[in-house]
Amino acid sequence: MVSLVVRAFVACLFLIWPVISWAQGADPDAVPAVLIADELFITNDRELVARGNVEAFQGTTRITAREIRYNRDSGALTIDGPITLQDGEGVTILASAAELDATLKTGLLTSARLVLEDQLQLAAVQIQRVNGRYSQLYKTAVTSCRICDDGRPPLWQIRAKRVVHDKEEQQLYFDQAQFMILNVPVFYIPQLRLPDPTLERATGFLIPSLRTTSELGTGIKIPYFIALRDDRDLTVTPYISSSTRTLELRYRQAFVKGRIEFNGAISRDDERPGETRGYIFGNGQFSLRNDFRLDFDVEITSDDSYLRNYDYSEKDRLDSAITISRARRDEFISGSVIAFKSLRDDDINAELPTIVADGIYETRYFPTTIGGELRLDLDAHSHYRYSDDDIVGRDVSRFSAEADWLRSWTLAYGLRAELSLGASADLFNITQDSTVPQNQTQLSPHGTVALRYPMSRSSSGGVTELLEPIVQLAWTGGDRLDIPNEESTRVEFDGGNLISLSRFPEPDRRERGRATAIGVNWARFDPNGFDTSLTLGQVLRDEADTAFTDTSGLTGTSSSYLVAGQIKSQDTWAITARTLFDDDFDFAKAEIRGDFGNRRTRLGGSYVWLTKDIEEERAESIAEISLDGSYRVDKYWTASADWRYDISLDRAANAGLGVTYNNECVSVQFSVNRSYATSQSLAPSTSLGLSIGLRGFSAKKGTETYTRTCGK
Repeated sequence: MVSLVVRAFVACLFLIWPVISWAQGADPDAVPAVLIADELFITNDRELVARGNVEAFQGTTRITAREIRYNRDSGALTIDGPITLQDGEGVTILASAAELDATLKTGLLTSARLVLEDQLQLAAVQIQRVNGRYSQLYKTAVTSCRICDDGRPPLWQIRAKRVVHDKEEQQLYFDQAQFMILNVPVFYIPQLRLPDPTLERATGFLIPSLRTTSELGTGIKIPYFIALRDDRDLTVTPYISSSTRTLELRYRQAFVKGRIEFNGAISRDDERPGETRGYIFGNGQFSLRNDFRLDFDVEITSDDSYLRNYDYSEKDRLDSAITISRARRDEFISGSVIAFKSLRDDDINAELPTIVADGIYETRYFPTTIGGELRLDLDAHSHYRYSDDDIVGRDVSRFSAEADWLRSWTLAYGLRAELSLGASADLFNITQDSTVPQNQTQLSPHGTVALRYPMSRSSSGGVTELLEPIVQLAWTGGDRLDIPNEESTRVEFDGGNLISLSRFPEPDRRERGRATAIGVNWARFDPNGFDTSLTLGQVLRDEADTAFTDTSGLTGTSSSYLVAGQIKSQDTWAITARTLFDDDFDFAKAEIRGDFGNRRTRLGGSYVWLTKDIEEERAESIAEISLDGSYRVDKYWTASADWRYDISLDRAANAGLGVTYNNECVSVQFSVNRSYATSQSLAPSTSLGLSIGLRGFSAKKGTETYTRTCGK
């Protein structure tokens, strides 16, 4: 209690000390603004001494020491350690003794250690501080590795005759630097500049990586980051191997209301001698006036196999698009143009709809006279093929308009009734197809009535169960036009469209006649156990719709049974599954996905089954298993793997293994991947990758800390 009173008294005394000194003619910045200590006295030669748990503050600078002596005549501070000086965020100096001016910004510290961002440490015989900006270190050893007293050297270090730290520029300047691994000199650099760990963006080299592939041989990538300005940067990465000379580029720029990023590469290699190969991928987003948003992406490659050869992307169909959209509470507007290019061997780009344009306008009103909700949808679509041949070069344009009135009621005992009435109109313009008329129109009135009976119950422990039977009666009038199926080629029957007027994905196809959808949703939520959900459903109609494919699950007058569900724990694992099967338990589709994760393990897997369907261009059934996961062996080692197996072809599609090692001073990543895919432009390939980063420079500390114990 007495110590606290003394320290409080001393603190109050030194809060007014600058005022007293200024009245006597001294510079008010020449002494600490605040000084706290256990003991305070003035010697016979008028030297002020603060002793015992001394703390001094000057602006953002804070120093703790065993003793501080202040000479009023010279304005100098003599400090006995151990000393800890914290100069703003991320900069700490440890020393045994120091002589500083009263501002703590200029002076000399001996047997000192400069620590940056609690990550990089610079040990020196002495540190000279200049104006609080520069710290000049002599006979310096720099490392982020833990240094033990057993005499063992750190894994890596940089030794230099002199190091200058510029606090404002956040840079380190080395004179006569030697990079050493376990005290073995690796290379010598007369002059070296590196960013300190407190700097997020700085021009300089990034982590190099080694890459070995069966196609391109062994090579090295050395990325160089250029901070053009605070809002833009460029990364240039030479990639040199025994079979390729490649230059990779990445450009990023941020705007007040948007951003852009472009990635690309240009290559000369032995895969295609004499050819220049390359690619460009770019994207951007911008906020425009009146809540509009602009999105674009660009995807271009020189040949079909370049992206896979260099592991830039696994896409086999590229799309370049520009979209302008606006989403408000009661309105949605969107317009887009997309250019497609297929990299698949069996595709002929001239006969594919490679230019696609779409326009959407949706709005809703709430009329007070009739109640409910009034919706208006306008949809325009057009796609173009480069081929001028009849039928295979078909071009199609469509304009659709739909108006609906929706209203719902809550009846006795909680029964919910929903009514929808409306009509849609479609106009088609089909060119370069002699088998159908060029212009066709149709008008389709429609209506639905749905009944829902949601029920819930709660039990002890906070468990809640929900049960909701659903029945929908739907009718759509009019006859289907004799037009080719260009947009609704793939139909997915699932819980999202069980209660829908039409299950075709686009308006070029509409379900006709009368149909009844029956379903039930059940869910159970347990805050201390498992959450479970299940959906069952089926669609019955008067007449079969021949536009549905066999594997859609919607052929015939009775659809396949839809079963979809999920079960998951609170924070460890989850299983999701969906399937379609008929009365004979013949499955059209099935898929299941499982995920497991805890503090050390992450594991995920999926199984997919698709029955053969000629109309969906699937001559054989497809079955595939994929697994991916990682395991944290200990605090430093993590292993990962992924594997995809094609059951229908009875061979693996691809496989990969990875090992990562992290400690407080290095980050090492090693990976090996094998692709078994074969085509006219691709052959099976194996690639190996290795990257090593030094923490404190090229590898950031991140959210995890690694502190080794000496002797281990």
